Amino acid sequence: MDGNSTSDIVILSGNSHPELADLIANRLGVRKGGCSVYHKTNRETIVEIADSIRGKNIYIIQTGTKDVNNNIMELLIMAYACKTSSASSIVGVIPYLPYSKQCKMRKRGCIVSKLLAQMMCKSGLSHIITMDLHQKEIQGFFDCPVDNLRASPFLLQYIQESIPDYRNSVIVARNPGSAKKATSYAERLRLAIAVIHGEQKEAESDEVDGRYSPPCIPRSRTMDVSVGVPAHPAKEKPPINVVGDVGGRIAIMVDDMIDDVQSFVAAAEVLKECGAYKIYVLATHGLLSSDAPRLIEDSPIDEVVVTNTVPHELQKMQCNKIKTIDISILISEAIRRIHNKESMSYLFKNVTLED
Repeated sequence: MDGNSTSDIVILSGNSHPELADLIANRLGVRKGGCSVYHKTNRETIVEIADSIRGKNIYIIQTGTKDVNNNIMELLIMAYACKTSSASSIVGVIPYLPYSKQCKMRKRGCIVSKLLAQMMCKSGLSHIITMDLHQKEIQGFFDCPVDNLRASPFLLQYIQESIPDYRNSVIVARNPGSAKKATSYAERLRLAIAVIHGEQKEAESDEVDGRYSPPCIPRSRTMDVSVGVPAHPAKEKPPINVVGDVGGRIAIMVDDMIDDVQSFVAAAEVLKECGAYKIYVLATHGLLSSDAPRLIEDSPIDEVVVTNTVPHELQKMQCNKIKTIDISILISEAIRRIHNKESMSYLFKNVTLED
């Protein structure tokens, strides 16, 4: 970017991922704005912006980490501070959107993604840049434009350039729900697909949602009192098995995030039993919570490849199998195009709903 086009652009970052913010600022050729975010002794969040941002275009880089609630409050307070300081526009760059898994009604709870979206819009954010939302319908919760970028080109490039003999691979869907994403990868790489069916752990769609209260027995002359609403028969999952041939081939599991790795480890063990001689796991967001590094290190998984949307340097020190792909060039290009009012269509070229 030239000097004239960057004169009114300001990059601010919270405490969630300063390394990614530095990479993006360097690629854009701009200096990060002076902004300190810290906590008082009573754990309240304080934001102090050192430079004047009146009439400037602000880009706040803040992702979701394990300290998710502080990440959200930092983002909201920074956005509101920019709004009350007369910034021209405030764009939230949130590579991993927190609470994105809580986008469906569960029991007597609520759809937390909707609440978070409304809070972000109310705080002053006029545009959101994110990456690989857990459910793409989350974009509809926001009252401002949302650009949901895709990391699949980077992961596909990694498969082609860094996995030896990738032509002998098969793309594996960890469960039937991720079969569409696996199919999208397989079609682009011209590879076969396999699906793991019969998970040990309950799928997200099978969780109890609080609608098991027995219906009232109708008391009407037009209906027999012994007839009520028929109950749904309980699901019985078959033993975990692989639909497709993985014998003597490289198995590549793809998903949008890796958080709790137990299901990936269980899938890898089944793939190993079925004859896969190498197992890779590729995902956009590497949250790797709890003792994920130890479980990966002790598992049949040969390599876990994630992007740097979430910081995971500590996990990489604990497990040599974790590899990182830098996606800062994609985010910086999105910022450049939005700032210069250029079309974003190039970044979504050949992107399908399944990606």
